[in-house]
Amino acid sequence: MRESDMGKCDQGKYQKIAQSLTFPTGAYINGQYCEPRSAAFIQTINPATGEVIGQIANCQAADVEYAVSCARTAFNRGDWSRSAPECRKAVLLKLAELIREHSEELAVLESLDSGKPIRDCLHEIAVEVPNTFQWYAELIDKSFGKVVATGSDALSWIVKEPIGVVGLVLPWNFPLLMAAWKLAPALASGCSAIVKPAEQTSMTALRLAELATAAGIPPGVINITPGQGELAGTALGMHPDVDAISFTGSTEVGRCFMRYAAERNLKS
Repeated sequence: MRESDMGKCDQGKYQKIAQSLTFPTGAYINGQYCEPRSAAFIQTINPATGEVIGQIANCQAADVEYAVSCARTAFNRGDWSRSAPECRKAVLLKLAELIREHSEELAVLESLDSGKPIRDCLHEIAVEVPNTFQWYAELIDKSFGKVVATGSDALSWIVKEPIGVVGLVLPWNFPLLMAAWKLAPALASGCSAIVKPAEQTSMTALRLAELATAAGIPPGVINITPGQGELAGTALGMHPDVDAISFTGSTEVGRCFMRYAAERNLKS
């Protein structure tokens, strides 16, 4: 969709898209949708109308455990973490193109899920989200390590490498854009990721993972575990096999993640 067309919102067109949508309901782990192991779901409500538009998996500790295990297996397998930079670049460029191709579908899905005006969603998803993936894709084969100045009797260099398995916790208000801001650099560097979207706005993150698989990202590299913060978020923050957490949200929940980190350090 051209950026110049975004102000021309055809209400009937987007209503037709809304009627044709298939709403995701499960978690997305190891390259496919799966039912939550707890068999627990929460309602997804359009805040603009109060209408229940579907239900979403309420992932808990067992689901997060499975997602982290798949992410670690994928990272150790190396078909993404140790792939050639030009290979990761090509896949992320393909993902950016797929997002552009599906931008109207994604924008309508996010508008229904979050209650935001379709015009705002169109701009974010048709322009900013794919541009973010494209920017980091182009960076992959242009970011290098450094040779450190030393004496003649030593050689020292800095090597940039993926940290491992990362947990990415999203806020409710910019669901897909925040997912792009966190996922794009993690994927570009070769990490595997578990994304915990806000329970109010999980659907576009799930659809993004599906598109990422279609673009060529291997199973287990992107995993989406929707659910409540006190269940899925806590399990992710406390998991000993998660190497880094990126969190955006309230100060109160941020303090919780700091406590989780302190407890993990004490146990280790």
